[in-house]
Parts: sequence; C-alpha cells; structure tokens
Amino acid sequence: MQQTVHITIDGVNIPARAGSTILEAADDAGIYIPRLCYHRSVTPHGSCRVCTVLVNGRPQAACTQPAADGMVIENNTPVILKHRRAIIDMLFVEGNHFCMFCEKSGRCELQAVAYRLGILAAQFPYQYPSRQVDASHPDIFLDTNRCILCGRCVQASMQRDSKGVFGFTGRSIWKSLTVSSGEGLSKTELSGTDAAADICPVGAIIRKRIGFDVPIGSRPYDKAPIGSEIETRRAATGDEKCQSQK
Repeated sequence: MQQTVHITIDGVNIPARAGSTILEAADDAGIYIPRLCYHRSVTPHGSCRVCTVLVNGRPQAACTQPAADGMVIENNTPVILKHRRAIIDMLFVEGNHFCMFCEKSGRCELQAVAYRLGILAAQFPYQYPSRQVDASHPDIFLDTNRCILCGRCVQASMQRDSKGVFGFTGRSIWKSLTVSSGEGLSKTELSGTDAAADICPVGAIIRKRIGFDVPIGSRPYDKAPIGSEIETRRAATGDEKCQSQK
C-alpha cells in the first residue's frame, strides 16, 4: 500500500501522507491555505469555503478533499484570492462586526484572514441584521452578531464534549446559531471548561471576566500574520521536503 503521494501546489512538488487532505498536506509542507471553519480537533466539513483551491482546474475545499498522487493544485492565484476576498467580505457585511470594540480583536481569525488578504473595508453593503446576545451563563457570553456560522462550536460540543449544546436553525439568510435550551445558555449543559467554549474563531463565544486581558502589541496576530506559524515550518526545513518545479 502506498504510504506517500506527491502533489503540486503552485508549482511546488510536496510529499503527502496517504489519506491526508490537501490542507493537511499543505500544512505539513509549510504552505498556508486560509481557512475559518476548519479546526484540527474536529471533523472537517468544508462549510466556509475559504480554503477553496483549484484541483486540476476544478474548485475543491482543501480541508475535505483527500490528496491524490499527481494532483496539480492552485492556491495563491489572483482568481482564488478574489474568491476568498469575496467570501470574507460577505461574512463581515452579513453580521455586526465592530473590531475596534471586540474582545477578540488581535486574536480573531476572521479579522486576521481579512488583513492577510489585504481587506481594509468591505466591498458590499452592510446588512445590519438584528441578532441576539445571551449573557445568562455565569462563565460564557454568547453574541450571535459576531457568529459566522462556521460550525466549530456545534462540532466541538458533539464530538469533544458529548453534549450537543449548539446547533443551527433556519436556512439560507435565515440560518442562525441556537442552543439546546429555549431558556438561554444558562439552562444548557455548557461548562466553562468545554472545548466548545474555546473553539470559536471570532468573538461570538467569549469567556467572561477576561476581556482585553492581553494588551495591544502582544496579541497573537499583532506579531505576525495568520498562517505564519505554518510557513515557518517550511523555512525551518530549508525546503528539504519541497522541490520547486518552476
């Protein structure tokens, strides 16, 4: 049985573990592919499509598409970047995101991906939806204005906490995050130590009493762009595992 396959990402030939996804293979090789819904601790499901790449000319979600021998993948091209910017723009205008006042600023993956893609202002009209906040839980604050419907908390609650606290209701523009009790978050099984309380990429699920605990300049994405921790792997190995075909 073949243990290693070889794929090409933007002209760079890299080895990939048999059974790994394109995203996992790229991460191992130190090549950053933007993502939002993906988290290594839960099952990938490809809902946000920020990680979309062209595989042999066809769009695929890198987080769910298995790597196959001989794949030619386009990741960092003008067409793909335009597609990703449009997705990030829509996520901003479909919610109520006020980065300057958000406790997650400097640690928010949506904000960080936007900066990495060169987005400083949205290109679409803001929708200004009317969404609820839930402060009933003693340890966790839920602000659905910031929710991007990535599904991380839903999966973490089911797969890691075995509780099913979070879920979705509605479809299309009416889709929203909901909890397992009609009486609010405080009446659910959610604990402050749950994985679901930590996995949110934005400021929708926030721990109480620790807001703004890290000063500006010391926050994770103040120091380096998102994805830098992946790219340093490639620099550290001196491209020993990756060979350019250009």
